[in-house]
Amino acid sequence: MKLWSDSWTNGDRIAAKYAAGRLDDKGSVGFSDNVNPHLAWSELPPGTKSLALICHDFDVPSKGDDVNKADREIPSDLPRVDFFHWLLLDLPPTVTQIAEGEYSRGFTPRGKPGPAAAHGARQGLNDYTGWFAGDAERAGNYFGYDGPFPPFNDSLVHHYVFTLYALGVARLPVEGEFNGAQVRAALAGHVIDAATYSGTYTLNKRLVR
Repeated sequence: MKLWSDSWTNGDRIAAKYAAGRLDDKGSVGFSDNVNPHLAWSELPPGTKSLALICHDFDVPSKGDDVNKADREIPSDLPRVDFFHWLLLDLPPTVTQIAEGEYSRGFTPRGKPGPAAAHGARQGLNDYTGWFAGDAERAGNYFGYDGPFPPFNDSLVHHYVFTLYALGVARLPVEGEFNGAQVRAALAGHVIDAATYSGTYTLNKRLVR
């Protein structure tokens, strides 16, 4: 099973157009184009009845005390947790790629609609749902893809992993407005094979090259 993209080389820096946040020419942080990347796959294993795609960042600070503070950096030894950026389920195995911008173009305050999505698939709630929960202007249910927007003062460059799962069921047994933890639990016992594709991103001006 193979997974690839025309949007960037595996393991390289992700372009700002695929992120939710970016640095402008003056070094200020703001919202970006938030375009979902191109992804394509081949060599699905026999018995594949559906596909699931998860994008997550495993470098998210476990505490928010120092997040986005101009007078300090988030220490690199702070324990990190997962942040889910995309949960796409029930793609039929006849689908062989996702076009750039097919699921997301621009950042939508209060979130894009869901869970229904193209190709009869379903999209879950990404973790911007929790991040913006206390923001009066942006609180809402964030379905589908919303790209990288790491803290501008993080001492770590963040890693974003897209994982495509070939499943032995046509519909993953998770219902309602599901989140990343629920999807991971529901995958148990249904995964035939998996493939990954990754990239990095930072908004820390000291680390941008």
